[in-house]
Amino acid sequence: MSEREVDLALVERVRRGDRHAFDLLVIKYQRKIMRLLSRMIRDPADIEDVAQEAFVKAYRALPQFRGESAFYTWLYRIAINTARNWQAASFRRPVTVSVTEQEDGETFDQIDGLSDSSTPESVLASRQIAQTVNQAIEALPDDLRTAIVLREIEGMSYEDIANTMQCPIGTVRSRIFRAREAIAARLRPVMDQDSARRW
Repeated sequence: MSEREVDLALVERVRRGDRHAFDLLVIKYQRKIMRLLSRMIRDPADIEDVAQEAFVKAYRALPQFRGESAFYTWLYRIAINTARNWQAASFRRPVTVSVTEQEDGETFDQIDGLSDSSTPESVLASRQIAQTVNQAIEALPDDLRTAIVLREIEGMSYEDIANTMQCPIGTVRSRIFRAREAIAARLRPVMDQDSARRW
């Protein structure tokens, strides 16, 4: 059974009144949703609240889920919309790095721990690069940030991103290209400085 078929089977069980089946979906996707939201919200407590609200909305909306897209694509769309509504209601600015993400060991800062040959200079350079990438992602407009996070952090396909963001695949490709260009532009000075330091 494929991942999508397993999810659809669980959705059908929920529709028949099996609440435990929805608990299984929550367990399966909670960390991914939290990681996604940590790219949009700073406070871990707020991330948990928004994630919980997204799952509640998903549970209530399950009768409308037609299975045309994968369940996780549909759930991601709900989570993103819930986060945007929360930001709009709270007049808050999104941020990229959170405690949740740090605990998962998925920030760029922790890349330097993978090499035994790290020197203090290389550790500093890696941290500067990570910080610059995170700041560049934070500075992106919502549509570009969402597209690049779904592609590079969540590993979603262009088709799934298009379904999640409810736009054509061409638009997704354009947003990801523009996001990469913006990040590269912010990285160039850091990389040039790092190269100069080596010589």
